[in-house]
Amino acid sequence: MLLKAKEKKERALGVKLGLKAERCDSPKCAMIRRPYKPGVHGKSRRRKAASEYGQQLLEKQKIKVVYGLKELQLKKIVGEVMKKGQSSQQIIVSLERRLDNVVFKAGFAPSRIVARQLVSHGHIFVNNKKVNIPSYSVKAGEIISINSSSKALLIFKELPNIIKKHNAPEWIQLNEEKLEAKIKSLPSGVLDELLFDINSVVDYYSR
Repeated sequence: MLLKAKEKKERALGVKLGLKAERCDSPKCAMIRRPYKPGVHGKSRRRKAASEYGQQLLEKQKIKVVYGLKELQLKKIVGEVMKKGQSSQQIIVSLERRLDNVVFKAGFAPSRIVARQLVSHGHIFVNNKKVNIPSYSVKAGEIISINSSSKALLIFKELPNIIKKHNAPEWIQLNEEKLEAKIKSLPSGVLDELLFDINSVVDYYSR
C-alpha cells in the first residue's frame, strides 16, 4: 500500500522517480501503464505550465518523494547548507549520505522505502554496530553491512546474486563475498543523475 501511494504521487508529479528500481524499469511501472494524473478525470486533464513558484514547489515535492523526507527534514537540510554558504551540490551530498539511501544505492534493498524499513528494524550495521536511524549520515571509510542474524531472512535470500549484477556508484565499494559496502569517499557526480532541479528547491526556501 505504501508503494502504491508513492507511485500515485509519482503520477501526480508527472515524472518517473525510480521509487522501486525493478518495477520502474519494467512494463509494471505506474508511469508507463498510466502516464496521467491519478483520479477519475486524470486522463482528460492537461498539465498546465507552472509558474515560477509552482515549479519551485514541484521540484521540492519531487525531492521529498525521492528521498522520503518530511517538510521539516528537507527544510533543515537546506537551511544548514545555506547558513554555511555552501553550494546546492552539498544538499545532494547530505541526502546521498543518508544511511537508507546508501543501503539502496549499495543494492541491499530494491528501493529507498524498503531500505528505510531495513534500517529502522535493525537489519543494518555500520562498522559492526547496529544503526537504526535512516537519516544517519555515513562517513568516508565506514563499512555498511547486514546484521548476521538477519541474513537468513527471505528478503536477503537472493542478495548475493543481486549484488553480483549491481552497479553501485563509484563512491561505494561493494564486497560481494561479505555482502558489505565501504564508503570510499563522499558522494560525487550525483548532480548529473538528478531528477529534479535542486536550484529551484534552494530558491523556494530562500523566499
